[in-house]
Amino acid sequence: MKIVCCLKQVPDTKNVRLDPKTNTMSREGVESIMNPYDRHALEAGVWLKEQYGGTVVALSMGPPQAEEMLREAISCGADEAVLVSDRAFAGSDTWATTYTLAQAILAIGGCDLVLCGKQAIDGDTAQVGPGLAHRLDFAYASCIRRLHRLENGALFMQRLMDDGYDELKVSLPALLTVVKEINEPRLPSLKGKMRAKKAEIRRLDAAGIKADPACLGLAGSPTKVFKVFAPELSGERTMINGTVQEQASRLAAILSSLQQ
Repeated sequence: MKIVCCLKQVPDTKNVRLDPKTNTMSREGVESIMNPYDRHALEAGVWLKEQYGGTVVALSMGPPQAEEMLREAISCGADEAVLVSDRAFAGSDTWATTYTLAQAILAIGGCDLVLCGKQAIDGDTAQVGPGLAHRLDFAYASCIRRLHRLENGALFMQRLMDDGYDELKVSLPALLTVVKEINEPRLPSLKGKMRAKKAEIRRLDAAGIKADPACLGLAGSPTKVFKVFAPELSGERTMINGTVQEQASRLAAILSSLQQ
């Protein structure tokens, strides 16, 4: 079984800030990390490999510095890593991103299973997983919180829902997006770090994935972000003092006046 884990390098949201002049995200001095949900997807892929055999390929679309994240993925159990990087990909929305990732997966010979995090913490769209499944024509299930077993070419699992969970059976090839409840990602081992340091990261550009230039980057993105801003805090505040009974009476009077 060949498993592809899609990983994204994102800014650490604890340190993200907006430039008040340009209204764009300021990444200067902000550490980049592996998207936390993708870390759980990687752990799920490694677990399946350990249980049923196969290979795990860590795949990322991003700038050259994303190679560091891919080496981390290898140290945590991935067998191979592929970085899809080209200036032609700049400005891609989720539609263009899924096209690029699908072409990359086809370029490495396809796979049996794709695992993605539920969403990325920088965009929070949760669109890449289902979009990629559509591009590949794979069966798809989202918000997977537990993997039970692989049996006769099908995965048995639980999908997280608002009011509980669903029990699912999904035939391969398939794409799953996972939530953090699915596992506890392992830490890199010393042996894994040594292997990652020596590993060769395969690089693919637009030509290497046989991509149509019209489908890449800004040209291939039907949606565009014109402005990002932090909303200004506004609104009047009223402080209520006194005993509990006095505060309750005053609050009741204020709420009553708002209804009139």
